[in-house]
Amino acid sequence: MSEKNPGNVIGGHKATISNPTRSEAAKQHSQQVLEEEYGGGEGTGGHQGAEARTEKNPGNVIGGYKATLSNPTIGSGAKAKAKERLNEMGVEVEED
Repeated sequence: MSEKNPGNVIGGHKATISNPTRSEAAKQHSQQVLEEEYGGGEGTGGHQGAEARTEKNPGNVIGGYKATLSNPTIGSGAKAKAKERLNEMGVEVEED
């Protein structure tokens, strides 16, 4: 049997705690497992190593702003803000 993904285990216990149909005993067990084995389950979010990352990937940020500019459902205010941020990052933006 393969090793369990800690992010999935934590997510399952968090789901049990927040599920109103689960018994109080099950919720207490999940809380205990999170505290004893996973330090309370905070800071993982299912992404191993993500808690150590402090900055966003600039390529992804630029891509997100460019997607905002090309999306017809986005308002003009958000598009203006995206253009401003791209200019601040040194990215040339074509005017429509």
